[in-house]
Amino acid sequence: MTSDPAARSASVIVARNLTLALGEADARVDVLRGIDLSVREGETLALLGPSGSGKSSLLAVLSGLDRASGGHLSVAGQDFTVLDEDALAAARRGRIGIVLQAFHLLPTMTALENVATPLELAGMAHAFDRARDELKAVGLGHRLTHYPAQLSGGEQQRVAIARALAPRPVLLFADEPTGNLDHATGDNVSDLLFSRAGEAGATLVIVTHDPALARRCERIVTLEDGRIVSDSAA
Repeated sequence: MTSDPAARSASVIVARNLTLALGEADARVDVLRGIDLSVREGETLALLGPSGSGKSSLLAVLSGLDRASGGHLSVAGQDFTVLDEDALAAARRGRIGIVLQAFHLLPTMTALENVATPLELAGMAHAFDRARDELKAVGLGHRLTHYPAQLSGGEQQRVAIARALAPRPVLLFADEPTGNLDHATGDNVSDLLFSRAGEAGATLVIVTHDPALARRCERIVTLEDGRIVSDSAA
């Protein structure tokens, strides 16, 4: 959990009448249908809903991985509505961390290289030192030189969390981060995700279909058929 919500007032995400449509004419599918959402700095928020409800699509738009079809979206002080794909990528860099269900680690790189290389590409100084510190923080100081194939699923997800948090982002998005893990390992990874995000002071937005994981957040937003149907404290 994060600090007292009453002490936080600034919104790091503001979405108004956000829409996302795929395809055209008769093949058009409305994925998001007029989303209104504000998220405060340092808040922990769960996007809950059944498969096909639009929660992963909403996370993709909020994180800048996809562009909205309509509406207005401000993220970390930038107007995402007017940015093209290259500009969105630049806006994400250093500000937004993303953890996905599939770990997306490069198999030919060690754990240390998987975390440090994105930092180097972003031009950050002392990339390997920062990567080493972040891996130690997630309990993998003894696995720095191991390749993904030499790591368990839980360890690979820890590397992914370290990679997402190493740039010190103001926003951390996680899409079903425990979906590929067994129950016990998933619980451990969830504990780590919340604790590391809290220590970094990052706003945490988690997509999940698991009500138990959602209740660990301060706030639960439930989606159905591309619309928000409830928004309440956990």
